Formats: sequence, structure tokens, C-alpha cells
Amino acid sequence: MSLTAPHDPAGTDRPATTPGAIAPPPPPPPRDHARPWLVLALATALAVIAALVVVLAWPEPDGTPTPPPTTPAPTTVPPKTVPPTTAAPTTAPPATVAPPAPVDTSTAVFPTAPGLRYRDPVAAARAFAVDFVGFSHPVVGTYRAGDARSGEVPVRAEATGPVTTVLVRQLGADGSWWVLGATTDTISVTAPAAGDAISPPVTVHGAARTWEGAVSVEIRQDGTRTPIGTGTVTGGGDVMRTFQGDIAFRTPTTPRGAVVFLARSARDGLVRQATVVRVAFDV
Repeated sequence: MSLTAPHDPAGTDRPATTPGAIAPPPPPPPRDHARPWLVLALATALAVIAALVVVLAWPEPDGTPTPPPTTPAPTTVPPKTVPPTTAAPTTAPPATVAPPAPVDTSTAVFPTAPGLRYRDPVAAARAFAVDFVGFSHPVVGTYRAGDARSGEVPVRAEATGPVTTVLVRQLGADGSWWVLGATTDTISVTAPAAGDAISPPVTVHGAARTWEGAVSVEIRQDGTRTPIGTGTVTGGGDVMRTFQGDIAFRTPTTPRGAVVFLARSARDGLVRQATVVRVAFDV
């Protein structure tokens, strides 16, 4: 009887075995020598991560977890702005002009406007002749000194007309020129005298030689050319003759003024001669 070996389903020939014999164990699979190092590296990495987690999450003494460190943002310093330089103004402020020093004008007829001063005697005489007396286009001569601070300036209504002599004087510390009065040979006044105190009516007398002997008389107070009293007296028409008259005037508002005696032209009625007397008011 022949024995036949069993058929190997896998088609692999196995060695024949004797019945009752023990088969040898299969050979072990080949070992991977890199696996232990990989396991060790993985374990080390996990340990490091666990340590970091413990450090970052460990609470502060007050129980507040320590935040992870952050990198501070860079600080940007804004550029410094320098304001533009403004140049100081170079224009000097206008100088303050001090008011003129006060002057005792008790003896002066002109000027009476506050602050008005004349540095030249001829200019003062011309302004007086036009603005106070009423000459239209006077012919003004040169100054003739009487002493160190006073003198006279001749004025005519026309080049060949009679002379009205304007009396000027320096008053005050500033040396300005003032008019004290005026005289003319054709109107001689004996009352009132310069500096007299008058009250209404004032009696005037003197001598005159004018057209038809007529002399216009005006009482004026300081600061205005408008008279506060007027009248007419009569002297001589061909020779000097005396005159006398009473001139009424209303109550003045200033303590001083002047009595003005005027001779006028027969041709046009303009002023030809004048005598002006400084007075005070006793009212």
C-alpha cells in the first residue's frame, strides 16, 4: 500500500513529515531596527510639549494665569512740527506828541483856539488879520523887533493903503507868538485901555479919521468872531476928530475878550484899518 502526501491547498510544497514527528516552528519575521529610535524621539517631543503647557498655564501667586509672552509693537515717534517763525514788525509805533505847555494868555487876543501855536511872528500876524479882524487879502510886512520877546508887524488892506500895526509877543516856555492887539493912526482909542474890565454898556471914546468919520465897534468874547455887542461912533472924515459912545453887549461866557474898532472902504465895504484892545469882562 503506498502512502500519498496530502495536497497543499496553497500550492506550496511542504516537506514530508513522518507521522508522529513534531514540525519545527516557523521562522520569526525580520526586525525593524529604526523603530526604537522613532518611539524614543516621539516620547521626548511629547514630554517637552507637556512641560511647556505646565509652565504657561501655571498660575501667578494671585491666581491669574501668566499670559504668553508677546512681542511689543514698535513705537513710532511722530515727527516734531516746528511752527514757522514770524518776524517781528519793523514799523515803530507813532510817537506820542505831548500837548503844548499851558500859557498865560490873559494879555493875548489871538489865537484862542486850544492848542493852536505860531512859531513865526509874521505868520501869527497874518492869521490874526484874516481870521480875527477880517481883512480880505492883506499885504503883510516884515517883523520889527521892539525888545527880545516882542515886536510888531505892519498889515495893509492894499499895497498903498493905511497901515494897521499888529502887536506880537512870545509867551510861554515854548517861544510861540501871540497877538496882544492892533493899532492904526486913523483910529486912536483912549477908552477902554488894554486890560480894563468892562461891563455893559461900555463907554468908548477916542479920535478917528475915516470915510465919513464912521467907526464900527464890536465887543467880542474869546473863542468866536461873532460879536456879543455892536455899535457905531463918528469921528472925522477929513481930519482926526474925537468920538464917544456907549456900546451895549450881552452877558459873555468867557472872562476876557476884545473891543474891535473898524474902518471900512467906501468902495466895497471891506475892512481897511483896525484898532483892537484887549479887555476883561466885569459881569
